Amino acid sequence: MKKLVNLAIVALFLVSTVAFSQGKVKFGHIDSQKLLTEMPETATARTAVENYTKELEDQMQVMQTELQTKYDDYMAKQATLSDLIKKTKEEELTGIQQRIQNFQGTAQQEIQNKEAELLQPIIDQAKEAINNVAKEKGYTYIFDTSTGGLAYWPEETDNIMELVKLNLAK
Repeated sequence: MKKLVNLAIVALFLVSTVAFSQGKVKFGHIDSQKLLTEMPETATARTAVENYTKELEDQMQVMQTELQTKYDDYMAKQATLSDLIKKTKEEELTGIQQRIQNFQGTAQQEIQNKEAELLQPIIDQAKEAINNVAKEKGYTYIFDTSTGGLAYWPEETDNIMELVKLNLAK
């Protein structure tokens, strides 16, 4: 992996050296996370996710209240219940606990899905704006300082993946 990173750096250096000699390279950078944070659409999406999360938390609270009520009732009457009724109530309590656990797992996944669903169009919009600025202003590469990666590169650049794989196979 380290070899691959080093090769990528060398390749980028070589491309930039050739391009520098031709006077065509222009580098830029952006903190895409800060950009996303400052976009008003992100605040709207975050609010929607928070509302959805609150809705699920409220449902969870209802389920936990149901469990607590039934548990308290069971504990208050336990001494007077027959074995069959005790067993039935214990199974009911176990079933409610399992439903709560399943709900928690599903809710967490649903929150993540909702967040991705709402944020992806905003990310795409930011990416498109970065690409537009890079093309309009003649940038060859735009580095994303929040991730350490490239946010933009010209489509006509060479992908040296196969060459690097061949080199690694030697």
